[in-house]
Amino acid sequence: MLESERYGEAMELLRFLLQCQGQDERHYQEWQSLLEWLEAAFPYASRDGEGDREPSGSEQDLKEEDMARILARSKLEEDADYPDKLLKKVMNEPLSEATILALEQLSYLEGGQVDEALAGWLEQAAVHPLLQFRTLQTLRRRGAQGTIGLMRGGEVAYVDIETVPLTNEEFPPQVGQVLERVAEQAEVHEPTLYYFAQELWGQFMMSVYGSAEYRKLLEGEDAQLDIWAGALHQMVSESLNGTRQEEETRAMYGITGSMRFQFEGAYRSLKGFVKSSLLDK
Repeated sequence: MLESERYGEAMELLRFLLQCQGQDERHYQEWQSLLEWLEAAFPYASRDGEGDREPSGSEQDLKEEDMARILARSKLEEDADYPDKLLKKVMNEPLSEATILALEQLSYLEGGQVDEALAGWLEQAAVHPLLQFRTLQTLRRRGAQGTIGLMRGGEVAYVDIETVPLTNEEFPPQVGQVLERVAEQAEVHEPTLYYFAQELWGQFMMSVYGSAEYRKLLEGEDAQLDIWAGALHQMVSESLNGTRQEEETRAMYGITGSMRFQFEGAYRSLKGFVKSSLLDK
């Protein structure tokens, strides 16, 4: 609903969910946080028959980012401890929609103390890889600069904040080229596979960003991209179909016997990421 800008419908759905009983309390907190953000950011999408009409006049001049900035600043005016509350949510709660919203709001609050708190937390604490990446994005949006050393894959990875991708398009071309290879094969053999491969690859790239594994992918030749594409195809196909047809997959991507060891390493990395992500939920 949000992607298609059906904000009014999204608000109504959230209000309905908040009235339902028997759910985990964390879910109610996430729904309430999201509803409050929508109501403040898109007041024109009201419940009183307004539906999802387009904003008019001065409303059209306010982009979504402007509305988010206004919301964050208004919250700060109401509560001087608002930044600290957001930081505590990000640092003390598991990765969820609520923590992502908190990071988004921190993007629009001024003050170097927020940068210092987030950077220090990343460098010193054991943080979920996806939450690490989201926090790096927040630091870049805030205009922070410099290098951060954080644990990634059992090593310290040094990341320049200024170069952290904010969109899929900002990742190096090799990341997209792996998906292009999968798209070519999936179109012929298994059309539905590409959607899931796209989701998994995006999440995986966030989780390994800056690591030795990530750097190796970027430095690799076409054969290295074929290996990752084949492993990604194998991982998703196996998840969807419940069967392992490794030889067929390797043949699709031209992965020879001499490349098999690297292929299996890439597959294990993807499988380990999926397993750890499920356990963390």
